[in-house]
Formats: sequence, structure tokens, C-alpha cells
Amino acid sequence: MSVKIRLSRHGKKGYAFFHILATDVRAPRDSRFIELLGSYNPNSNPATIILDVDRALYWLQNGAQPTTTARRILSYKGVLLKKHLAEGVKKGALTQEQADAKFAAWVAEKEAAVAKKSENLSAKKVEAKKAAVEAESKVNAARAEELAKKKAEAEKAAEEAKKAAEAEAAATEAPAEAAEEAPKAE
Repeated sequence: MSVKIRLSRHGKKGYAFFHILATDVRAPRDSRFIELLGSYNPNSNPATIILDVDRALYWLQNGAQPTTTARRILSYKGVLLKKHLAEGVKKGALTQEQADAKFAAWVAEKEAAVAKKSENLSAKKVEAKKAAVEAESKVNAARAEELAKKKAEAEKAAEEAKKAAEAEAAATEAPAEAAEEAPKAE
């Protein structure tokens, strides 16, 4: 039986996540499998990969062939490095303690890089939010300024209308007063 390490698609349309499986080559993509090794969620940033490193290493050492995407995931999580170091220990090139120390150093470096990326993404998100709030406040200030101008114009127009009404009232009162005074003079 030939074994492959490959991905099995799950999730809804447009929002897929994958299981990482050790499976028989003849089995369809999303059906029977021998062992579930982990999961891969490309929807988060950075992508979330949960993997049982020891079991994946076991399958690789027993001849399982990973697909291209599975190979990239295994390399990203350090399984291929661990396999390489284990072969070096078998050949006597280094001791198990040295191999474990190298692998631990690599994992620490990788985790630091992922943490740095996460921090950068969160900092960019905060920065983008600040920029959006600033742009919105500028728009609101411009709207408030326009409203203040319109209100001032409306008040000015109301004041002019009031003055015109007073002048018209005064103009209509003056001839009426003159007409009342004229008969008194006779």
C-alpha cells in the first residue's frame, strides 16, 4: 500500500480549511484516511497550522510521500528539518542532543518570526483604524463648517427679511398716520 500525506478540504464555499492526512493513494481526496495529522486554516493571517510533528515524521520515515502543498506545510512546521536531523543522527554526523538543540533553536526562531508578523499586522490594523477615524473627523469638520455657513446664511436671510418686514410695516404705517393727521388739520 502506497501512502501519501495530503490535504482534505472541509468548510463552506469560499471559506475552506484543510485536514492534513496520511492516506492511501487510491482513496479519494475527502474520503477514507489512515491517520489525521493536523489541520491547516489559510483564512487567518498568518495561516493557522496545527500539526502532530512526531506522527508526521513517523509517516515520512516509513515512506509516505507528501504532496506539494503538504510538503510546504511540513517544511514550514519543521518536520522535514527534523527528518534531516534524524538521518544525520543515524549516520553518526551528530548526536541526538545536538539535533534536538538545533531543532529547538529553529523552532524558537520561527515562532519569533510569526509573532513579529502578527504584531506588525495588528500595528497596521491599529494604524489603519486611526487613519480612518482621522479621515472621518475631517469629513465631519467639513460638514459642520458647511452647516454653520448655511445656518449663518439662513439667519442673515431671516434678519434681512425681518428688517424688510419692519421697513414695509413702517412704510405702510407712515401713509396711514399721514392720512389720519390730514383731516385733523382742517
